[in-house]
Amino acid sequence: MKKLILKNFYSREDVHSIFSPETNFTLSTGSWGLHGIVKIPQVENDFVFFVTYGQSQGGHEFDEGISENGVLSWQSQPRQGFSNKTIQTLINHDETTNNIYLFLREEKKGDYEYLGKLKYLTHDKDRQNPVYFQWQLIDFDEDNTNKISEKKSIDDNKEINEESPLGSLEEVKEMPTSKKIGISKDNFRTNKSPDYALKESKNTKLGKIGEELVLNHEKNFLISIGREDLSERIVHTSVVEGDGAGYDIKSFNEDGSVKYIEVKTTRGNVNTDFYMSPRELRFSELYKNSFYLYRVFSLDKKTNSGKFFVFKGDVGESFNMIPTGFRLSKK
Repeated sequence: MKKLILKNFYSREDVHSIFSPETNFTLSTGSWGLHGIVKIPQVENDFVFFVTYGQSQGGHEFDEGISENGVLSWQSQPRQGFSNKTIQTLINHDETTNNIYLFLREEKKGDYEYLGKLKYLTHDKDRQNPVYFQWQLIDFDEDNTNKISEKKSIDDNKEINEESPLGSLEEVKEMPTSKKIGISKDNFRTNKSPDYALKESKNTKLGKIGEELVLNHEKNFLISIGREDLSERIVHTSVVEGDGAGYDIKSFNEDGSVKYIEVKTTRGNVNTDFYMSPRELRFSELYKNSFYLYRVFSLDKKTNSGKFFVFKGDVGESFNMIPTGFRLSKK
């Protein structure tokens, strides 16, 4: 039996033998021999995607592709709308509990290249029959892009420059919306933002810049309202104590009451996911009357500038918390 190896090539029969060896395979017929999306037997909500560029069906020409950041634009079957059970399963796909495996080829004949697993990003809420999706290739390697990807953007792969001067930070009233709602047709066509949360969850350079921006913002605000005495008492806790305090910055309100600020920074837009540790979540719950989440987003790598919104209180009351791993010990 063949093993599943990233960027290796497989026929449909090969893929069938990996995921459903107990069933029969017939070329050009049945789920495994013909369909573009195949449900893996005996595993709830796991799928295989077979994608062929330039494919057409029932007069519909599929327009699918992968961006330089590993964002796959993909369309369902033309007959499928939002009420379809499979479509709803895909919209609610959670990559931490279920898998979607992508196999892609450029020609209508030949084997498929295995490009790894997918994570749901969004869908076009204005169009159906077919439904238009964007997926993140979880195993996508920007440093080893292959011929199926669009031309690589030099600027997008530029590292965050810690030596560049800090830019500005603009506070906005905009707040995230549920991803499962989808986005408009215009936004879908123009916006192919990758999963910045996945890419940048351990980017300490990015996090440091976000904290410095918020630190400056807090100091300038207190000075502007005549509380320079409080601005001088602000503590960059994550630097002084190190990570683990449950917050990054100790600041103050105008009346002198304490603000425990946790800063989360991404280059992605306001709807980009972000990660918090169990300690940070617990701290926000225990000290919800003085806990502030400063969510810095759309951070520009050239100018070290961005936008942010502020959320006060217990984060768990307003944000979905999805566990991505557990440490186990015997009960």
